[in-house]
Amino acid sequence: MGERILILGANGQIGSELAAALRLKFGADNVITSDIREPRERAEQEIFELVNVLDKERVKHLFEQYQPTQVYLLAAMLSATGEQYPQKAWDLNMNGLLNVLDLAVELDIKKVFWPSSIAVFGPHSPKVDTPQYCVMDPNSIYGISKLAGERLCEYYHKKYNLDVRSIRYPGVISWKTEPGGGTTDYAVHIYFEALRNGAYTSFLSEQTELPMLYMQDAVRGTLELMDAPAEKLSIRSSYNLAGMSFTPKDISEEIQKILPSFEMSYTENDPRQAIADSWPKRINDDYARKDWGWKPSFDLETMTKDMIENLKSTI
Repeated sequence: MGERILILGANGQIGSELAAALRLKFGADNVITSDIREPRERAEQEIFELVNVLDKERVKHLFEQYQPTQVYLLAAMLSATGEQYPQKAWDLNMNGLLNVLDLAVELDIKKVFWPSSIAVFGPHSPKVDTPQYCVMDPNSIYGISKLAGERLCEYYHKKYNLDVRSIRYPGVISWKTEPGGGTTDYAVHIYFEALRNGAYTSFLSEQTELPMLYMQDAVRGTLELMDAPAEKLSIRSSYNLAGMSFTPKDISEEIQKILPSFEMSYTENDPRQAIADSWPKRINDDYARKDWGWKPSFDLETMTKDMIENLKSTI
C-alpha cells in the first residue's frame, strides 16, 4: 500500500500550497483535504471533507474512512488573531493537537506532521542566531500553545513511539494566499498593496528584523523532513528552520528597485509590535541542515522578483 495523506486545516496559507505539492507527489486520489469551511476554490479531483479538529469523533471517522499513512495537522489560530481570542486559540491549538496525537496512537498512523513557530521564543531568548535549544518564554497565547505543543509531540514520540515531526516556521510568504492573522503577515501584505495601491502602511517599525521563509522553500522543507529516515532525526519537538531575515525597510527598498514609485509608511503603537519584538531576528537551523540536508533556495532579492512577477498576473 502506498502513502495516503490527510490534511486537517487545509484551507490556510501553508495548507493550500502543501496540499497541491502532496497531490503532485502522491496523486490526487491519495490526498484528502479537510477544514472547518469549504475552500473558496477546489483543485481538480480534490477530495475534501468538512471537519472541526475539536470534534474528536468526526476526526476519528475520517481516520477510519480514509486510513491515512500520514496526517498533517495545520488547523490553528495564529498570533495576532489569538491575542483577540486567547481562550479559543488555546482550545483549538492544544485540544486539536491532542485529538490527533491520541487518534494517531490508537489507530497506528505512520507519520504525523504538526507545525510549530518562531513564536515559541520570547523576550529572554537570544535574538540573533537563535539556537535550537535556549530559553523559551513566549508571551503570546499562540507562542505558549506552540511551545506546549512541542512538548506534547516529543512526549508522544518518547512514550508511544509516534513518528511525529515538526518545523518551527518563521514568517511564511506566498503570492497565492493573502494574509491570515499572523504578526509576520506584513511581509505578504506589502507585496499585494504595492501592486494594488502603490503604497503600504506597516504596523511594524522600519527596523523590526524577523526571520522569513518563501513558500516554495517552506513546502519543500516540509516534504524533505517527512521523507527523511526516522533514524536521522534528532529533534522530536520541532526543528528551527531559516530562510532569510529582513526589516520592513529592507523589503520596501527591494520592492522600490522594481516599482520605483512605491511608498512606505509606518504606524505606531500597534499591539503586533510587542509580539514581534519578543521574537528572534535570525534563526540558527544547524540541526535541520545536519539531520536532513535543509538548505533554502530564496533570499529577499529573488523572492521579491518572484512575488511581483506572479502577483502582476493575478491582481
